[in-house]
Amino acid sequence: MKRTASTAAKPNSAKTKPKASAAKLAPSRSLSRVVVAAPSKKAGRQVSSKTEAAAQAHSNGVASGEGSTSKQAQVIALLRSGAGASMTQLIEVTGWVPHTVRAMISTALRRRLGLNVELKVEDGVRVYRIVEVAGQ
Repeated sequence: MKRTASTAAKPNSAKTKPKASAAKLAPSRSLSRVVVAAPSKKAGRQVSSKTEAAAQAHSNGVASGEGSTSKQAQVIALLRSGAGASMTQLIEVTGWVPHTVRAMISTALRRRLGLNVELKVEDGVRVYRIVEVAGQ
């Protein structure tokens, strides 16, 4: 049997439920009730967002190349030291949880930057260090 537009448009009322209209699903609040708080103008207020912190670092000369303070740069500096760094030291520097530190070592350092990160267990403590390969 060939379906026509009139037979295809009729839903089976026993199997389907009527859909609620968009007006019933929309919240009853109007936009006029939304209040936006004015920013604080206190003289000694602390930096509260990442963008403000970045702007403050830029104004202090950090972003202009005078000193790199990114977490990745701090981790690389620790790993390039002769003794390397333990997971505890890396967690303290970055403020990250262990699996995030391991992911950064695996992806950013090993895969993206191509650094040779070595892991050794010394006295039951995992110590990571960057080993310079001859020819690099």
